[in-house]
Amino acid sequence: MDGQGVGTPVAPIQIKRGHAGRLIVLVPYPPERVAKIKTVAGRWWHPKEKYWTVPDTDGTLRQLLTLFAGEPVEVDPPLRPASSTHGVPVDRLTVPGDHPLLEQVRLAARTRHLSRHTEQAYCHWIKRIMSFHHLRPVADMGEPDSGRFLSSVATASHVSASTQNQPLNALLLLDHDVLEKKIGLIEGVVRAKRAKRLPVVLTKETVSRLLGCLSNTPRLMAMLMDGGGFRPMECCRLRVKDLDLAHNQLLVRGGKGDKDRYTILPTAARQPLVHHLQRVRSQHEEDLRQGFGRVALPFALERKYPNAGKEWGWQWVFPASSHYSDRITGERRHHHLHGSVRQKAIKEARLKAGIAKPASGHTLRYSFATHLLEDGYDIRTVQELLGHTDVRTTMIYPHVLNRGGKGVRSPADALGERLSPSQL
Repeated sequence: MDGQGVGTPVAPIQIKRGHAGRLIVLVPYPPERVAKIKTVAGRWWHPKEKYWTVPDTDGTLRQLLTLFAGEPVEVDPPLRPASSTHGVPVDRLTVPGDHPLLEQVRLAARTRHLSRHTEQAYCHWIKRIMSFHHLRPVADMGEPDSGRFLSSVATASHVSASTQNQPLNALLLLDHDVLEKKIGLIEGVVRAKRAKRLPVVLTKETVSRLLGCLSNTPRLMAMLMDGGGFRPMECCRLRVKDLDLAHNQLLVRGGKGDKDRYTILPTAARQPLVHHLQRVRSQHEEDLRQGFGRVALPFALERKYPNAGKEWGWQWVFPASSHYSDRITGERRHHHLHGSVRQKAIKEARLKAGIAKPASGHTLRYSFATHLLEDGYDIRTVQELLGHTDVRTTMIYPHVLNRGGKGVRSPADALGERLSPSQL
């Protein structure tokens, strides 16, 4: 009989420590074993030595033991993990960022034109799913496996409703667009209903105190968010060509939902913005003299207009203080100011001003909407300036108009007018 007959012992798989942070894996045939090890990220075949090497990490070793479960595997004693993998913390089982599955997820997210932050969140959850199941191949996981992970997120992690829905959305993207398999109703798992929360809003006097404790670029950005209703990242991504100083308006491109809209340029911010642009332009001209001065362009515009990235109109209004190297071309470029710089400055200003409310960049946007309604502007105008698709989203702001409690005058106020100060 050709090949291995019935009862012929199968040669064991051997895992040994190699050099330069690698593990040596000897995988005798049959070919099914070779197909399994080819699913391990970072594996490498050495034809001269006739063995494979993989990254020397605890997560990779556990993945190998899972892949070859039920087969004879010999592991060097110093490498042997604990006999049970139950209860292993997620951060002990690592998934490399260049895992082939994650690259497919990124490609699927970009094909669907999802935002970069959504793409990063989905990759994060898929890595956690793989770690939760001890790095088993995702294609082998069924609906019960997905249900166990989603239930653990809902019950053990105590996350908000929106965070609880993120891994479910990531699983749907993975199954539909990457693995191309139908996933039915996951038993015991439903979409969490988001709680209705009212936004934190500052009074005009409180906003003035906050702005008084800011300076330079963070102060100008805070003025635009409070005076124009920008989302924090919309403010960071402003380009010079989107400023219309003649008409005191700004164009927000690619806002939430990939929508464009016009909003207000506050008169108080106009002159500080002009001075700021003069400094930015001087720095841009200096960068051009040194061979830099290029910024990234959206979509395929860089191929269509090769020199547009160096033009003044495409520059960031709020550029970062340092350059970065493009991972594809290696060219040094300018990125916009990172959101954490603005966020840290606002937090420090809030503490300095003695403001008890947890104010942030979004708080200034909420305050902008509420102050417009206080000044008598209609809800539809506020909706357009904020970029809300549905007016019901904008309807959360009239809750602080003039008086609390939907503008209702408390009966206790009328009672207080009839009583003397001594009776109060």
